[in-house]
Amino acid sequence: MRIALLYPPPWKIPAPGGAAFAPGQGPPSELREGDLDADFFQMPYGLLALAAQAMRAGHQVRVANLSAWPWDRVETWIARLDADLFGMSCYTANRRGVAFTAEAIKRHHPAAHVVVGGPHASALAPELLAHHQGIDSVAVGEGELTLLELADKLQRQEPIDGIPGLATRTHRASPRTRIDDLDALASPHEHFATHIVMTSRGCPGRCSYCAKDAVWGRPWKALSVGAVLDRLEQAVARVPVRMLMIKDDTFTADRKRALAVCEGIRQRGIHFLWSCDTRADALSDDLLRAMRLAGCQRISLGVESGSPSVLRAIGKNIAPDRVAQVTRAARRYGLQVRYFMMLGNRGESRDTIRESLEFLRRSAPDQYVFACLSVYPGTRDAADLEKLGYIHREDWFDGDFLELKMPYDASEADLAEMSRVFEEHRGLRDLRRPTLAESRDALAWLGDHHAAHLDVAGAAWRAGAPQTTRDHASRALELGLPVPGLALNYLACAASLEGDRAAMLDALREAES
Repeated sequence: MRIALLYPPPWKIPAPGGAAFAPGQGPPSELREGDLDADFFQMPYGLLALAAQAMRAGHQVRVANLSAWPWDRVETWIARLDADLFGMSCYTANRRGVAFTAEAIKRHHPAAHVVVGGPHASALAPELLAHHQGIDSVAVGEGELTLLELADKLQRQEPIDGIPGLATRTHRASPRTRIDDLDALASPHEHFATHIVMTSRGCPGRCSYCAKDAVWGRPWKALSVGAVLDRLEQAVARVPVRMLMIKDDTFTADRKRALAVCEGIRQRGIHFLWSCDTRADALSDDLLRAMRLAGCQRISLGVESGSPSVLRAIGKNIAPDRVAQVTRAARRYGLQVRYFMMLGNRGESRDTIRESLEFLRRSAPDQYVFACLSVYPGTRDAADLEKLGYIHREDWFDGDFLELKMPYDASEADLAEMSRVFEEHRGLRDLRRPTLAESRDALAWLGDHHAAHLDVAGAAWRAGAPQTTRDHASRALELGLPVPGLALNYLACAASLEGDRAAMLDALREAES
């Protein structure tokens, strides 16, 4: 069967210099630059996983990221694409684009079947089908096996009602048993070059704002250590720069497994740099050191708030002191630490906002980013706000908002303070850079480690010490730094500090080659 898997744009994007679309079709009136960040435009890993599984089963598969395409190009491309089954990833942010794309598919290919999956669709399957006639079915939760069953039945021209995990206009989705053996699934990295890797599904946490259970359910599931290492090798072999992002909700949920992965990376000699997302209560000193030695450069922690009362209210049972402790331990080994912070959660007030700001000042991560609470379908927040009458199911279909951003229970004065603080701290913020002394201490803790030498080179350059910069950048290269261009750039910087233009250009040319 011919299958097309698409990641639609958020709405009908006008062509450069083209006329705006009618109200409700184009961007929200309140859209601001930066509201759609780089993560939004990244091809969903789930689509690549679906494509790999369908390709293994012998289907012809096309995958396309349409998220930044002008609408006239979307229409033209869809008209030329000949497929029997179209699948789309639906998030809250692109829900309108999914609907418009489904309509376009039906205009150009009326006999094709359109199935939609993803977190937004999984939480609102019946409503999505009721509102959008261009959508024929909705895959709820994990989609690999559902997609294969759907494709097989369509190919045999059999009824599709009753497929587990698939909702249609005449049948609600019956539960599909969770996939226990993730190792048995096809690896996206066998076919696609992506710097994103996912090694597990779900998270042990129960945060009120998170919709993970609507997609993955419980409990947390993971690839085996061997399968993770295989996928990392596949990914590193395909990407142009040997840097990966492990985007599990909580990569270190099983600390023993994470430690074994780190040890396996070193034993197999998989040379790359990486980052991951996790929680402070899923980290330990020995694991942080192992991660760093295995190439980890940055950990991003879901901190959300510096207020213990807010953290309790949202089910994030991690004390701020624990976060600060982990931050200090990570810094010892030269790991960059990024905090994900939120404003507007349950119980947020001017006092709790001050607690968060004071916590940031005291714990001093390398970077932090604030987000205002977005209410997503399938979360405890959405369910509770719906019961209270503050939101309604129709809001997801009537509104043209990007995401439903609203404080959970703040007063007008608290809301004004949130808005002020958010604007003051808008975007990804750099809070500190390691000093030369700190970078040298981390190198001493780790031993003769290539990335630690690179960090010393960077700190030395910032301190205006060209010879130290050169010494450590050169040592990083000698030790096989997976991204030599970074060390060569520091060599160019050292030459620039000394006014040696020829050496600077030589290093830059080598970095470019």
